[in-house]
Amino acid sequence: MIAVLTAVLALLLLLSGYASWRASRLDRLHLRVEGAAAALDAALARRAAAALELAAAPGLDPEAAARLGDAAAAPLRITDRRERELAESALSRVLRATAAAPGAPAGPRAEAEAAATRVYLARRFYNDAVATTREARAGRLVRALRLAGRAPLPDFFEMDDRPPESAGPAR
Repeated sequence: MIAVLTAVLALLLLLSGYASWRASRLDRLHLRVEGAAAALDAALARRAAAALELAAAPGLDPEAAARLGDAAAAPLRITDRRERELAESALSRVLRATAAAPGAPAGPRAEAEAAATRVYLARRFYNDAVATTREARAGRLVRALRLAGRAPLPDFFEMDDRPPESAGPAR
């Protein structure tokens, strides 16, 4: 009887240790997602600022400059995540078209291209963190013991983030 009780206690101790480790891991993963989300927001803001600078640069076609300025300002005003994804995608398309247009000044164009590349990398890092977190939360034990607590399940950030291709020696 003592052997059975000892075995049950050892099993409970192992299970609680494992559950504690998983809960800690989930907490770290959620912190990683939050950090990646902050980095993505910062990269998106820098890209918008670089696009606005390109739109204000002399030598750019006034119609293209107006289109780029509107596309760069739109995501900054939007609070709904899905609408922001669409607005950021629209900015990516306008930025690619404007950066490839003749007359786009080399300095601001290169800065906008670099900012767009940073957005691409930040979004990949964020979506990788989300995928890892979602995978870790999918386990039966995690769901049964509610190890994720009340943390919301993170969502992917889906947008067209292909950066503009360099239009010449500005890079």
